[in-house]
Amino acid sequence: MLTTALLLHTPPEKEYFFDEGCYILELSNTTHDADVSIAQARVKPGVTTHWHYLLDVVERYVILSGHGVVDVDNLTAQEVSPGSVVLIPAGCRQRISNHSDEDLIFLAICSPRFTPVCYHSLS
Repeated sequence: MLTTALLLHTPPEKEYFFDEGCYILELSNTTHDADVSIAQARVKPGVTTHWHYLLDVVERYVILSGHGVVDVDNLTAQEVSPGSVVLIPAGCRQRISNHSDEDLIFLAICSPRFTPVCYHSLS
C-alpha cells in the first residue's frame, strides 16, 4: 500500500529493448506502489511482438500514438489507434503489431505490478 507521496521521473535514455520485441520505459514500477505498474512500450513499424501472457496480472494497453492490431486470447484481431484501451485479463495470451509507418506507443498498466516472474513467452 502506498503510504508516502512520491514523484517519479524516468529519463528517456532509460528505455531498453525487451525480448518480446518492443522497447520499454518503466515509468512506475516500485515496491512502494505494488498494486500497479506503468510502462511505456514502443513497437517499431512492421514489428509484431511475441505471443506471451502475464500470470496473475491484469494488463491494460492505452494507445498513445501510432496504429496497429492487437491479438488477445481467442478474440478476433482488433485495430488500435490513439485513445484505444485494451483490457487483458490475467493469463490471456497477447501480442500487438505495428502496421503503420511510425512507432506504436502505448502505456502498459499492470495490476498487481509487473515483475519478470509473471511474464511467460509463448514463442
